Amino acid sequence: MRLFSYKGFPMLINLRDEHCPPHAHVDGGTWSARFKFSFWHNSVELWDVVQQSRRPPSAVLEGLRHGLRQPAHLRRARSIWWNKLQTACLDNQLWDSQDNEVVVMKRITSTTYVIGSACYEPDKNKTLLALMGAPEGVEIEL
Repeated sequence: MRLFSYKGFPMLINLRDEHCPPHAHVDGGTWSARFKFSFWHNSVELWDVVQQSRRPPSAVLEGLRHGLRQPAHLRRARSIWWNKLQTACLDNQLWDSQDNEVVVMKRITSTTYVIGSACYEPDKNKTLLALMGAPEGVEIEL
C-alpha cells in the first residue's frame, strides 16, 4: 500500500510476506531500499539498500527517510502495518521503565521488564505495552 512519493519514488508497505521489524519499501528501478520505523518512538532509519547497477544518491535516501518521519506518513505506515499484521514487533523484547525505552543489550535490573504484548491503537496513535511482572503497563503517545 502506497504511503507517499518523493521525487517520483513511491514508498510502500507491502501487504504480502511481511516480517518484523516494521519497515517500508522503495523500488528505485536500479536499486531498492527499506526503512525501519517503530511503534514506540518516532525515529526512522535506513535499514538497507540493494543496488542492481548503481546506488541512489544519499540526498534521495535522506529525503525518503525524512518523508516517512512526517507525522501523517508515519501514522499511516503504522496503521497499515498494524491492521495487516496485528503486531508492533515488540513482544518478548525488554523494556526499561526507568529510561522508557526498548533495550537490546542491557543487564536486567529492577526496572527492566519483558514486553508480554504490545497493541497499537491507530485512532489514538498510541502503543500499549503489557509488561510481565510489572505492576502496570505502559502507554506510549506517538
